[in-house]
Amino acid sequence: MKLWSKKEILPIALILITLAIGFYFYPQLPDRVPSHWDINGQINGWVPKLFSAFFFPGLFLLIYVLMTVMPLMDPHRANIELFQHSYFWLKVIILSFLSGLYFATIYAALGNEIDVGRFVSWGVAVLFLFLGWMLPQVKKNYTIGIRFPWTLHSEIVWDKTHKLGGRLFMTLAVILLMASFLPGVFTFWILIAGIFLLLIILMGYSYLEYRKLAK
Repeated sequence: MKLWSKKEILPIALILITLAIGFYFYPQLPDRVPSHWDINGQINGWVPKLFSAFFFPGLFLLIYVLMTVMPLMDPHRANIELFQHSYFWLKVIILSFLSGLYFATIYAALGNEIDVGRFVSWGVAVLFLFLGWMLPQVKKNYTIGIRFPWTLHSEIVWDKTHKLGGRLFMTLAVILLMASFLPGVFTFWILIAGIFLLLIILMGYSYLEYRKLAK
């Protein structure tokens, strides 16, 4: 698995664009920039504009570096190479989502109205749809995937759990897309309940599959 290839220009370009946006709009930003919205879509948190404009592009760069370097240190690095194309696009989608949130924050700070809750719902739904497509391709490793003790113990349990996980993530994505048109408080609790239920199902399923093999 290579540390660098030409296609890495895409996520790096996203990070540079966020940094350029920060420099461009910095003089126009108020002293306090929105940093958090409650479940009803109301701003309830602010940070200094210097922090908002430049900390987050730096954070995105750190996330990108970690997601690029960690697979190189994985004992199952060869398995990650089997789905490295999908993993690359996961990096792009995550950085695109985070960049979108950054742009939304700058947009709101300039005095514009924006439904951040709906934007987040759509972004998470897209991420879940991609994960639903990607998970069945993911082979056993310690970097990414559904890493319960039982899935890491057996490739059979790993593969079965990730196939089920793919279907569950896609289902949750569709539910979240439909729920995004409800008031924010309902969307929030549907997302939280959906993630909790998904984890419980996957944990129980993987353990039961492990017990079958143990017998």
